Amino acid sequence: MEEERALSQETRRMAEKEVHLPAKLINGGVAGLVGVTCVFPIDLAKTRLQNQQGILAYKGMLDCLTKTIRSEGYFGCYRGAAVNLTLVTPEKAIKLAANDVFRQKLSKDGHLPLWGEVLAGCGAGTCQVVVTTPMEMLKIQLQDAGRLAAQRPAPTPAAPAPPLVAPAPVRPSPSPRPSATRITADLLKTRGLAGLYRGAGATLMRDVPFSMIYFPLFANLNALGQEGAGKVQDKAPFWQSFVAGCVAGSVAAVAVTPLDVIKTRLQTLQKGEGEDSYRGIVDCTRRIMTREGPTAFLKGAVCRALVIAPLFGIAQGVYFLGVGEAVLGLLT
Repeated sequence: MEEERALSQETRRMAEKEVHLPAKLINGGVAGLVGVTCVFPIDLAKTRLQNQQGILAYKGMLDCLTKTIRSEGYFGCYRGAAVNLTLVTPEKAIKLAANDVFRQKLSKDGHLPLWGEVLAGCGAGTCQVVVTTPMEMLKIQLQDAGRLAAQRPAPTPAAPAPPLVAPAPVRPSPSPRPSATRITADLLKTRGLAGLYRGAGATLMRDVPFSMIYFPLFANLNALGQEGAGKVQDKAPFWQSFVAGCVAGSVAAVAVTPLDVIKTRLQTLQKGEGEDSYRGIVDCTRRIMTREGPTAFLKGAVCRALVIAPLFGIAQGVYFLGVGEAVLGLLT
């Protein structure tokens, strides 16, 4: 009798997990939209700082944002945001939901050992790359366009015309502003689908270690002070999830910054004058080390921490508020 009751409870628990998966996807998507909207300008500064080689156009994050607003206006800080907001919903949904699913599968009696937490994070990081790579590829081109435009020399004025001769002034036609649609079409036309997945190996090399660090650290910080800490289904208060997400996100972000620099350089298609192009991960690593020194691998580390910390703090806070469950409750 006791065995039947336990089996019935386990079956009910498994059914609840299956029902909750759509809610997890909604939570992840909403969390990504809110987080990206808040921190995108800092992410733009990070990309531009990481792509700097030789002569530095920006001295730091604040200098980069100031110059961007001055030359491109306030909305220049949101170049590439449309791509990110479009694709961040499936990206964050896959990442957060996959981690939950892997943690549930690897848990035993509601408890998950550290190796299981790391393995679940590894699985989540691997799953998200299918969306992250094209999203980052397009976003980086749009974010870096302003930096490249600022490097181009201003057109020299023509010599004064002789008396009684007034030829029509020749004005250089402005280069078309890059758009995600045009970049996607060009990549598909010239390189096929593989063009959108340029740097996939570097993206995987960054996102898997990030998730392996972030998710176990977040889970343990989120469980501090709770009764029955370590149980998969336990939920912390909003503020604790937010703080845990910020701390875990900043630690993981700084830890994988060198890998993010390599990924950003590989995925940047247009280079400024005198800037290196790379043949792959090993060539990129060697050239950066030789020409710029080891400190170049930490370019944008502060920006990256300032992006990831609130992004994942907001994401985890929204995720654990159960927005998805509320939405599904209204629809049923």
